[in-house]
Amino acid sequence: MRYKGPILTLAAGLVVAAVLMVMNLNVTRNRDARAAAAEGAATSAPTATAEPTPPPTTEPPAPPAPPATYAGKVNGGRATVAIATKEGQAIAYLCDGKSVEAWLAGTATNGELLLTGADSASLTGVFGNGKAEGTIKAEGRSWEFTVPVVEPPSGLYRAAENVRNAQFVGGWIVVNGEQVGLGVLGGTVTPVPPVDPAAGTVLIDGIPVSVNPVDGTTR
Repeated sequence: MRYKGPILTLAAGLVVAAVLMVMNLNVTRNRDARAAAAEGAATSAPTATAEPTPPPTTEPPAPPAPPATYAGKVNGGRATVAIATKEGQAIAYLCDGKSVEAWLAGTATNGELLLTGADSASLTGVFGNGKAEGTIKAEGRSWEFTVPVVEPPSGLYRAAENVRNAQFVGGWIVVNGEQVGLGVLGGTVTPVPPVDPAAGTVLIDGIPVSVNPVDGTTR
């Protein structure tokens, strides 16, 4: 009978060991099952692809303003300026009818005027809403202007031909029947007779010379 206690203790220990072994096996099986399930899910999940980045959007360029001619006296009235615009280009003419004149060419885009001419002549300004305004510089002087749109026969006119073996270039600004102009004949500034826009010709030193309306693309 003295061996009964150790035997029972040993049996109890064996039972506990068996229970622990079963629990350990269950834990291991559950862990392996979870790992396998996770691996299968990762394998079957579709691979995410990055969405392509859309190209940056750019504003379309503004369409060019309709053709127009702006003309009138500069501030103070000591000269007259005309600016013809078309398809984003511009031609301007400044004249006092006596000795000052200048032709300029450049751009008329997005409501802005930027023109240059011989001997550092320049014109900067804005246009739209029926008027043009800015600053014109020529022959070492500067004029401010604000001039309206004019309709034919008002406008800017130009002649360029050989007259008695000399190059002639003339300009006329016509505004509501009044006009101012000058010509350069053989390098010398010379007065010019009034132009008849309907006739399209003028006599220079007795020679008929064609006169044409100027738009922004005239060169």
